Amino acid sequence: MPTYIWQGTQGGKVVKGTVKAKNVNAAVEKLREKGIGVFDIREKETGGGIGGLLGRVSFRDLSVVTRQFSTMLNAGISVVEALDILAEQTTNRRLKNILRDIRADVEQGSTLTSAMRKFENTFGPLAISMIEVGETGGILSETLMKISLHYEKIYKLRSKVKSAMAYPVVIFIIAIAVIMVLLIFLIPTFASLYESVGMKLPAPTRFVMNLSMFLRKNIFYLLGGLVAFVFLFRRWKRTESGRKIWDNIVLRIPIFGGLLRKNAIARFTRTLGTLVNSGVSILDALEISARTAGNTVIENAILRARRSVSEGKSIAEPLRESKIFPPIVTQLISIGEKTGRLSEMLEKVSDFFEEEVDAATTALTSIIEPLMLVFIGGVVGGILLAMYLPIFNLASAIK
Repeated sequence: MPTYIWQGTQGGKVVKGTVKAKNVNAAVEKLREKGIGVFDIREKETGGGIGGLLGRVSFRDLSVVTRQFSTMLNAGISVVEALDILAEQTTNRRLKNILRDIRADVEQGSTLTSAMRKFENTFGPLAISMIEVGETGGILSETLMKISLHYEKIYKLRSKVKSAMAYPVVIFIIAIAVIMVLLIFLIPTFASLYESVGMKLPAPTRFVMNLSMFLRKNIFYLLGGLVAFVFLFRRWKRTESGRKIWDNIVLRIPIFGGLLRKNAIARFTRTLGTLVNSGVSILDALEISARTAGNTVIENAILRARRSVSEGKSIAEPLRESKIFPPIVTQLISIGEKTGRLSEMLEKVSDFFEEEVDAATTALTSIIEPLMLVFIGGVVGGILLAMYLPIFNLASAIK
């Protein structure tokens, strides 16, 4: 039985989730019985079979494919032939299979939009909505180029944030590994030496030796507990309440929270600006932008703005009231709404925050590197110093 991803309204609020049913009509009927009015539903990609074993499709892959697709259409090549060429050229095997499936659907008379909608989890709602507008308006080539540029900018932005976040994590893991090796394998050698002499040990030395003994006796329990904690934490984070709590905590983490907030704002304004500039309705654009924000706190603020617009009000005011977006964001959006230059203002905001993310990642790397080196040197040096303290008295003890 297939699983369907849906979005709808219930009690005046936008809700979403998944439901299993025989077909789309049965899924809609199930949701209607629960008082949910569905405005978007699609079959979930199973991720099984060949496609599920071939890895993920990156924004970089999508940027290259959509750029090549645009170039071929601009050169007069048909959609079916272009898809065939793209499927042969791409090196990502999962994307290759997806392109072949899309080509088969288009060849049988399906529109490109409906064929790609089956793989919305891969291409994203932004690309599907823009391609629908491009097909309807006869500007598919230009639309694909815009999508390619959007993918490229999102890829670069995400890469910067990932590298900034990954660097301290990798260094910390290496530090923990070095400390564990010292405590489990090196310290017992010193402990047996000091026990054979029978000398009185300083407090730091006793602490390190006791810690070493504790780790050696309980290492498997500790590793099992760590695995269980990670498993349970990931399951909790997938729940609606867990995701809301975690996303709120993430935005409040010193240094990293500010970086993630700037990244989310840059993605939101870039996505919204691209959609508005491509002719997508503002309500649909806000809904898609919310889904691609990557943080439930920011997503809810955008959905409140969408409700405001549906009631004939402005976008900027609910964003200002959320206190998540800096004044420069809401001010420029407000100016864009009043002057009819919303997409231009959104582009300025996204450019500004992308530069902010770039500067923040550079600064973060330069700060983290010496701090982590001091941390590793301090801990490792402290352990070694604690174990060498008794050596000063070892000669007199032997006499």
